[in-house]
Amino acid sequence: MVEPVGNHYVVARPVYSENLFNEEHEKLHRYHKTFWDHLKLYFRCSPQRVKKIALGLFPIVSWLPVYRFREWILSDIISGINTGLVAVLQGLAFALLVNIPPGYGLYAAFFPVLVYFIFGTSRHISVGPFPVLSLMVGGAVVRLVPDDIAGNGTSTNISAINEERVMVAASVTFLSGVFQLLLGILQFGFIVIYLSQSLISGFTTAAAIHVVVSQLKFMLQLPVPGFNKPFGIVYTLERVFSQITETNIADLVTSLVVLVIVFVVKEMNDRYKAKLPTPIPIELLVTVLAALISHFVNFEEKFNVAVVGKLEEGFQAPVAPDVGVLQNCIGDSISIAIVGFAVAFSVAKVYSIKHDYPVDGNQELIAFGLGNIVGGSFKGFASSTALSRSGVQESTGGKTQIAGIVSAVIVLIVILGIGFLLAPLQKSVLASLALGNLKGMLMQFKEVGILWRKDKYDCVIWVVTFLAAVFLGLDIGLATAVAFQLLTVVIRSQIPSCAVLVNVGRSNIYRNRKDYTDIYEPEGVKIFRCSSPIFFANIEFFREKLITAVGFNPLRVLRKRNKALRKIRKMLKKGELQVTPKGLICMANHTHESDEELDNNRIEELDQPTSMTDLPIQIDWGADLPPGITVPRVDIHSIILDFSAVSFLDFSAMRVLQKTLKEFVRIDIDIYIAGAHEGFLDKLERCAFFDEEIKPSMFFLTIHDAVLHILLKKDIASSPKLKLTKEKGSSNDYIIIPSNGLRSRECTVRLLSPV
Repeated sequence: MVEPVGNHYVVARPVYSENLFNEEHEKLHRYHKTFWDHLKLYFRCSPQRVKKIALGLFPIVSWLPVYRFREWILSDIISGINTGLVAVLQGLAFALLVNIPPGYGLYAAFFPVLVYFIFGTSRHISVGPFPVLSLMVGGAVVRLVPDDIAGNGTSTNISAINEERVMVAASVTFLSGVFQLLLGILQFGFIVIYLSQSLISGFTTAAAIHVVVSQLKFMLQLPVPGFNKPFGIVYTLERVFSQITETNIADLVTSLVVLVIVFVVKEMNDRYKAKLPTPIPIELLVTVLAALISHFVNFEEKFNVAVVGKLEEGFQAPVAPDVGVLQNCIGDSISIAIVGFAVAFSVAKVYSIKHDYPVDGNQELIAFGLGNIVGGSFKGFASSTALSRSGVQESTGGKTQIAGIVSAVIVLIVILGIGFLLAPLQKSVLASLALGNLKGMLMQFKEVGILWRKDKYDCVIWVVTFLAAVFLGLDIGLATAVAFQLLTVVIRSQIPSCAVLVNVGRSNIYRNRKDYTDIYEPEGVKIFRCSSPIFFANIEFFREKLITAVGFNPLRVLRKRNKALRKIRKMLKKGELQVTPKGLICMANHTHESDEELDNNRIEELDQPTSMTDLPIQIDWGADLPPGITVPRVDIHSIILDFSAVSFLDFSAMRVLQKTLKEFVRIDIDIYIAGAHEGFLDKLERCAFFDEEIKPSMFFLTIHDAVLHILLKKDIASSPKLKLTKEKGSSNDYIIIPSNGLRSRECTVRLLSPV
């Protein structure tokens, strides 16, 4: 019964052990589904399930019929036009990161959008090229089709290399799409949880550094080969600086001017976004202006600048991936698949929370997988979502993926009709536009200081991820970062937080003894808490912390007591000890015997429970013992283990825990476990944890239940702190009447009989 009294509450109930509570309240024995039950349920077929799967696989069927045409169509068209213009420029720019001709970036900005329109669940993200993925695909391309280091830069040779690279990029993209599709079908959407926000932030920041370095050769127009190997960024910088005197000044000046303009206008867009009806399309304006100037001034001939050149008109026939490439890029494809999904899903979650609609991780994997399969078949490269492009689609009023279809139409117009207008555009301009989209990623350096103040583990993960991705490469760096992140989890769980608890405020609240002054610690009782799962890797740490908390090693005490009993039996047999009403009296000077002599090659017997049945007197280990016999003093009689934060206990740890608890029980210390979660007791019973020494009756609902049970069991009536009076008409109900004791008001408790 709970009685509210102002801002206090009064609870009157019996003291409950787990067994007593389950008996009194008739706990139900639920059937827990096995793996085969879940498997049967997953493959169960019914009309309702078929309908649910169909609607899940084709989300367009759910939202398109209820599309608010009059309210949303204008916003989606405006948003789609803006997003499409940005997608065209980013497709051309990010193709340079892949080390293929810019025109193929338009395919990557077109086909995945069509697929996502049908299969995707996010209404606001803009699907297409993403600089990090483009760079990862480019790494595989450079590794499998290296630059022509012989210097045979004929047009035929360059064209052949480009064709090979396009095929490699398409094959890598196709395989990454297959991996994403398989993960989605197998319901592995949860895989993104293994990429923490700190890891993603550090990884994308490192990728931004790689993008900057990779674009230097286009901004300076230097013949720098790609290095897709550990410390490749160092080799690239070494090549750049060794040829710095050969820089094309026209490209350098153009790049710097474009960068300054783009950064300034983007800053204005961010600062005045509340006042601007739509962000200024600075990439489009700069591209048009740069193409016009380059065409009329004839930059290509006058200053020998590198230009985009003629773009392929129309679409190429779909091609099958190169089997040889697939065999050599499995690792790259897996990394691309996971990173692409992680970035896209994190952005989709942001917009889904903002606009209050669900996104399905497994369906997103299927959508991106099919998008990459189709895109790779048409010689595109890996797609995800660019943060800036999705921001344009959402901020300009996009309501659904109708905006995505409109943006795809814009890309289609460029592919089919007006792509030739971009032929005189300098590659250095595209490189600058690619760098202009990295501001958000580069600003993530600020997170290091914030993370250091808030969570040092996350800060270390960020730094290690960044350094590994920068120096080892994005693929090896990602694997290293994930491994290190999981290692930090193991370290944190392997070294759990343990504390000795005490009663605070004379109530039912127990907290760390070091944190409060108004505390009460029952005499002879230790309350120990472990705030972590207990498993094979941390059970020894748990044992050491428990021994430190109680102040003695129970196994050492047990062995000392058994050695003392051997010595007492020997002295009694020789007549050196005599039993009196006051205890044992030494009748002669006992000769000292070494522990080795007493062990008598029977060390295993010292670990058994002490037995005094053959002695004429019960030994009080707390009293004075005969001369020559010393045993460590034990000042506690009960230990309470708070398992409320222990989410699981594996079998290996269970064996060690059982052994440890038995050591305490054998030296007459009562063990209680409080707050164990549902099913904990059942698991221990299934694993034969209990025996004559370790019994289920040691489990209590709360720490306070265990403390009250201990106080009653130790005959509190004789204590000056607590006085018990028996209630009339009840054989085992008592009233605690405190005198500067544990509770602040009288309450009824039930004295538990041993099980």
